[in-house]
Amino acid sequence: MTETATSQKTAASSAPFIRIENVSKSFGSFKAVDSVSLAIKKGEIFALLGGSGCGKTTLLRMLAGFETPTTGKIFIDGQDMTNIPAYERPVNMMFQSYALFPHMSVEKNIAYGLKHEKMTDAQRKDRVREMLDLVQLSQFGHRKPHQISGGQRQRVALARALARAPKLLLLDEPLAALDKKLREHTQFELMNIQHKTGVTFVVVTHDQEEAMILSDRMAVMDKGQVKQVGAPTEVYEYPNSKFVAGFIGSINFAEGKVAAVNGDMAEIDLPSMGGRFTACSIPGLEAGKDITLAIRPEKIAISRENPGTKNAVQGVVNDLGYLGKDSLYKVQLPSGMIVSVNLVNARRVGEYDRLAVWEDKVWLSFEPGSPILLTN
Repeated sequence: MTETATSQKTAASSAPFIRIENVSKSFGSFKAVDSVSLAIKKGEIFALLGGSGCGKTTLLRMLAGFETPTTGKIFIDGQDMTNIPAYERPVNMMFQSYALFPHMSVEKNIAYGLKHEKMTDAQRKDRVREMLDLVQLSQFGHRKPHQISGGQRQRVALARALARAPKLLLLDEPLAALDKKLREHTQFELMNIQHKTGVTFVVVTHDQEEAMILSDRMAVMDKGQVKQVGAPTEVYEYPNSKFVAGFIGSINFAEGKVAAVNGDMAEIDLPSMGGRFTACSIPGLEAGKDITLAIRPEKIAISRENPGTKNAVQGVVNDLGYLGKDSLYKVQLPSGMIVSVNLVNARRVGEYDRLAVWEDKVWLSFEPGSPILLTN
């Protein structure tokens, strides 16, 4: 293969499988999706994450072909799909309600999507059998949906959606109907099935944990706009704004001012925390600039004794919650600020073996690399 051909092949393989270019969708005067641009890779699980009304489901429906963009374009596998009807797209969708036919068996539900495919009866039966094996429901093919569990119904809906071998599978809140324990288990099943098939998944969810576990990358949305795109670790550890930092997980915010920048370290005056603290600097930071210091509860150490470090402050336990695997402390500082702290329960403790209880004085401390500095 020539060098030119090799470079062309590399460029093609690295090209986005889905391109959403400046897409907007308005309903009257209301703009549900506002100038969204995204590039989604072939074979990845991509999550659209946000609260109710953020535009994530409208964007999913435009990918499916159920809605047409007011402006902008949508490309799937290099083809302009902006005005292509849903039935002509290489896309299938798994709905939140699963939409299974109650009077049909599991096998017939899966086969339903194949009835318009150019297949012989034998090929159709083989495909259904293959899908049942994929979702580990071979022994339940003759049962009706009401005769299987919620998690099994979810897998039937997934098998039906995958039966036509779509290039893209859209999943709208796919696990919302399941209880917490079953949802956690099914998340990993979904990931394994996607890995086996190699189909590109785009998942809409409002559940942060679900997006973090399922996705290779995610887009955090608010008011019709994408606020940040990245891998779960990137979005959680390096949010680009107060909105993203506050939306993903729990976090403490303290407003302050930059006192000094020394190389890769910054000195921050935080009146609400009662002093000056050290944190890793960010590009463009200058003395005198307003800044928000954000720190996750699990990145704060709590102790009865003064740790003797610079980033330390004393407070009083205002509230306490035992969550099994960890304990949540709400510590009130002299300024009145409440700081949330998560302490992992690494060993079994009794009611009176806790590090601190209500009204106890404690010290909070953190490493300079633990906080996130935000300017917006």
